[in-house]
Amino acid sequence: MAEYDPENIFAKIIRGEIPAHKVYEDDKTLAFMDIMPRTEGHTLVIPKAASRNMLDIGEDDLCALMKTVRKVARAVKKAYGADGVLIQQFNEPAAGQVIFHTHVHILPRFEGVPLKPHTGEMADNDALAASAEKIRDALEE
Repeated sequence: MAEYDPENIFAKIIRGEIPAHKVYEDDKTLAFMDIMPRTEGHTLVIPKAASRNMLDIGEDDLCALMKTVRKVARAVKKAYGADGVLIQQFNEPAAGQVIFHTHVHILPRFEGVPLKPHTGEMADNDALAASAEKIRDALEE
């Protein structure tokens, strides 16, 4: 497996070098809006510790990550009144991983509504800010 690159975009977000619409943060994890969402409310959760993916993440960091994934997934489902949530995680290029910092996707899902394909198109900044606020509000309830 390749080495972890500390210059990846998620590492830069953790260091505050690149802005993100944050939803939740604690000492080990960070959740923020995906800038190329496949559905409204598409959220990412990452560990703050350096790891490429699930194959090399430390056990304590993995546990913290999954605890935050569950917390944020519940808030996303509630915020959007979704029928369910899709939780995705990719490991290495052959599995579809593009950014090599461990991350988990949380997508609200609705019966009969197809998931949009990944187009690489960035979402409107105001829409992302509104989504982040909606999920933060659900976390506080």
